[in-house]
Amino acid sequence: MPAVDKLLLEEALQDSPQVPLAALASLARGGENLEAPPSPGFMTRSLLSVFEEDAGTLTDYTNQLLQAMQRVYGAQNEMCLATQQLSKQLLAYEKQNFALGKGDEEVISTLHHFSKVVDELNILHTELTKQLADTMVLHIIQFREKDLTEVSTLKDLFGLASNEHDLSMAKYSRLPKKKENEKVKAEVVKEVAAARRKQHLSSLQYYCALNALQFRKRIAMMEPMMGFARGQINFFKKGAEMFSKRMDSLLSSAADMVQSIQVELEAEAEKMRVSQQELLSVDESVYTPDSDVAAPQINRNLIQKAGYLNLRTKTGLVTTTWERLYFFTQGGNLMCQPRGAVAGGLIQDLDNCSVMAVDCEDRRYCFQITTPNGKSGIILQAESRKENDEWICAINNISRQIYLTDNPEAVAIKLNQTALEAVTPITSFGRKQEPVCPSQNLKNSELENDKVVPRVTASIPEAEQLIAPGTPIQFDIVLPATEFLDQNRGSRRINPFGETEDETFPEAEDSLLQQMFIVRFLGSMAVKTDSTTEVIYEAMRQVLAARAIHNIFRMTESHLMVTSQTLRLIDPQTQVTRANFELTSITQFAAHQENKRLVGFVIRIPESTGEASLSTYIFESNSEGEKICYAINLGKEIIEVQKDPEALAQLMLSIPLTNDGKFVLLNDQPDDTDGSSRENRGAESEA
Repeated sequence: MPAVDKLLLEEALQDSPQVPLAALASLARGGENLEAPPSPGFMTRSLLSVFEEDAGTLTDYTNQLLQAMQRVYGAQNEMCLATQQLSKQLLAYEKQNFALGKGDEEVISTLHHFSKVVDELNILHTELTKQLADTMVLHIIQFREKDLTEVSTLKDLFGLASNEHDLSMAKYSRLPKKKENEKVKAEVVKEVAAARRKQHLSSLQYYCALNALQFRKRIAMMEPMMGFARGQINFFKKGAEMFSKRMDSLLSSAADMVQSIQVELEAEAEKMRVSQQELLSVDESVYTPDSDVAAPQINRNLIQKAGYLNLRTKTGLVTTTWERLYFFTQGGNLMCQPRGAVAGGLIQDLDNCSVMAVDCEDRRYCFQITTPNGKSGIILQAESRKENDEWICAINNISRQIYLTDNPEAVAIKLNQTALEAVTPITSFGRKQEPVCPSQNLKNSELENDKVVPRVTASIPEAEQLIAPGTPIQFDIVLPATEFLDQNRGSRRINPFGETEDETFPEAEDSLLQQMFIVRFLGSMAVKTDSTTEVIYEAMRQVLAARAIHNIFRMTESHLMVTSQTLRLIDPQTQVTRANFELTSITQFAAHQENKRLVGFVIRIPESTGEASLSTYIFESNSEGEKICYAINLGKEIIEVQKDPEALAQLMLSIPLTNDGKFVLLNDQPDDTDGSSRENRGAESEA
């Protein structure tokens, strides 16, 4: 006998739609190659659809077989009525008033004998009809009404439980990220767990019925024919002993086969019963989403990942929908496979893509995949924090094309270990530097200024004293020009980042200082102190390390305008001011001595509580960062000497001026030869 295909009860809770193509091919050949039990990944929704298709085919065939058997039974029953009618008609011949009745006595006597023969034959036909009804038609009717109806009913219950689970998951996915009602959250989580348990129970019952159906259908096919054969043998036994002897061996073999299948069914039913009890005795955390939110065990070395995610899809200009689909990675591609589909479709090429967690529509555990050219890709939502972090790590590993190496697991472990070492707190970049503010340590003789006051730090503080551990980093506080224009086309809006038209800053025309630099924003984060430039070095280290870990290469290019009152970030395409900082609010500024293009400053902003918030902003400049520091320092000096006309005059005499009376500063062109081309590339650039 061929090996019996069966649904694995252990896979019922996973509810995955995948199935290996080799398995489908084997099923198409009738399971001739399935000599061993299926692997754990074999039991899927797609395999379930194969069993459901098999059950549907069996139902159609059973109905057709029943019609054929009922036709045989009807014909046999008609034969009984016909022979009975024939016997009566033969006896009725005697009562007929024939005008010419010569020789009727012999005919009548002969017909009486025929009538007795037909009556005896009618008795045999009646017995055969009863045997066909009890041993052939009844068995197939019971199989259809009991087994097939049970499978159909369990299928409907399974579908209702699945829909109820999907609705509860959709309700759970809509839980707000912030200011959420803990009581509501607890009720929703309890509802999800109950729905998931109900779905698990219904799926187990449904799978057991489908597995048992594979045994019962063979019994149901053979038992009616055994009854038909026995009835025919009994019918012809008096005149067909030879025929009866030839059928005895076949009937004996069929009876042994039925007995063997019955024994297998009982053993398999016992195994399924025990397995069902074990699977239902698991901990409640199996049904509860995000059960380990406090300390999830995250595997950061994954090079492939699969599971259900919510996909965000735009349905209009401002409306979106979220659809729960099954996603999996295959090589360097992200695939999506709906339930019931044989294979998945390509969603995103992950090579050289970047991924990062995002806030989206007040939903938790969202992340966005960005294409290599900087365009926003798809936004997905995971079920839990663990799933969210593992998806981000897996996509990061795949985007580095680790899967193409000989030993991708070892490479992933090595790269992630290196990244963890990169973010291990150290004092700062400035450990090996002189404790002098970079803005005072200029190499160019044009930068020498006796009024620059060095800021010497007595001791270098620890990283925890400068920046709180776990402080989030913002990688893009300014919008790209194209996105800004799209959001403001046809109407004017208030920008949360303070973007305004340049004409709202009339002091730029009257400022004694105007200097433009081409910069790219790297990141910003809150800090604990502004008493030392070491906080800027530590922020540089953490921002660059975070970008390396998360594969974030996209940066927004801006023009940094330094005046004697403000420091402004201007969009190079639209000339819209993206951000504006008062020079008086800049308490620290420094450039890195090793990477001379890195520059940063600390902003102190008073709050309504009476305290002040401190934030560090890190940029990469086309020119030396020391030049930006020098311009900021000169602007702050102008603010101070403007209170004293004599000091202002002395300062103006000490520094060369342009024809329009503004200060002549350092050349703001980049040190490399392609600086002029960079300025024309637009607002978006790649590191």
